Amino acid sequence: MKQIYLFILLISSVVSMQAQKNILNLIVGTYTNSCSSRGIYVYEFNTKNAQIRLKKSSDSISSPSYVSLSKDGKFLYAVNENGNDSTVSSFSFDPASGKPSSINKVDSKGADPCYLINDDNNVIVANYSGGNIAVFGKNADGSLTEAKQVVQHYGKGVNPDRQEKAHVHMVYFSPDKKYVLSNDLGTDKVYVYNYNATAPTDVLTLKDSVSVTSGSGPRHLKFSKNGKYVYLLQELDGSITSFSYKDGKLAKVFETTVLAKDFKGAFSSAAIEISPNGKFLYASNRGEANNISVFKILKKGKLQLKGQTGTLGKGPRSFVIDPTGKFLLVGHQYTNNIVIFKINESKGTLTDSGKSFDLCSPVCLIFGETVTDVKKRK
Repeated sequence: MKQIYLFILLISSVVSMQAQKNILNLIVGTYTNSCSSRGIYVYEFNTKNAQIRLKKSSDSISSPSYVSLSKDGKFLYAVNENGNDSTVSSFSFDPASGKPSSINKVDSKGADPCYLINDDNNVIVANYSGGNIAVFGKNADGSLTEAKQVVQHYGKGVNPDRQEKAHVHMVYFSPDKKYVLSNDLGTDKVYVYNYNATAPTDVLTLKDSVSVTSGSGPRHLKFSKNGKYVYLLQELDGSITSFSYKDGKLAKVFETTVLAKDFKGAFSSAAIEISPNGKFLYASNRGEANNISVFKILKKGKLQLKGQTGTLGKGPRSFVIDPTGKFLLVGHQYTNNIVIFKINESKGTLTDSGKSFDLCSPVCLIFGETVTDVKKRK
């Protein structure tokens, strides 16, 4: 009888461990100025069946429109997009409970921060309206230092409404962490900076820049899985430009568009992601389009459009693909919901899973590590 009991207990433990392997933390940053939101929300997401469960939220904070998790999963960083009063915040993060707990916040050194990245040494922020990049050091307790460096961009573009000055929209590490790339929507340029991680002041030094089509408005980029190509999404004209990449140098190799041939309405390209298997690229488009374009990734940086899928909401500013490559989750800024799509892993196509959930103005979605991995690390 005792042996049977131990066998049942063993089977139960194995089943429980298998179930935990399917569980990820989904961390969502929101705008808090248009509807009722506490700021950051953490959900439990099951990669096997796309089931969602709310775990925790932050204490009320102002518009964390972009969030970034530390490599060890212990700290969470967020921009607080609030015009000239914008800040950058640090949180301790418990992956098991999902609770972000405030540590400190500092002046963002530029209006309307919209993107940030972090490593063991620094948190680097793109200030959109400020037109600059701010670098903050990290203390051992996860808190932020005052700014170590502010890099100001200058110039303007041909679009008087959107390109009246520099608008830094993104900062992004190269795969080897030797460089930081920065897209400037206002100047139609991608800047490449040498990254000196432990430097006390000059953390970023300019290495190179590349210009794109006037009025295109570079917004977000992604590296190919092998790191040899960069795919750049442009907000204002809907184009995607492919660059070959080597040692901080970009060279244009291909260009296409996220727009359907017969599309005539207003649009505003937003986010770009690559499937975990590296075979497909996805790009979201807002305005009157409200869809995601699916591209097959070909050789030498080329892309082949496979079609567009409506996102079943308005304002698909951000979306994320789960690490298994089975599901794509879209956050809708204006219809205040997140819609879950199934991914055909061989074709890249999207179909509605029938699952969605309401949340005030979701504008940044990221996945954290599994609860099982946290327990293993401990």
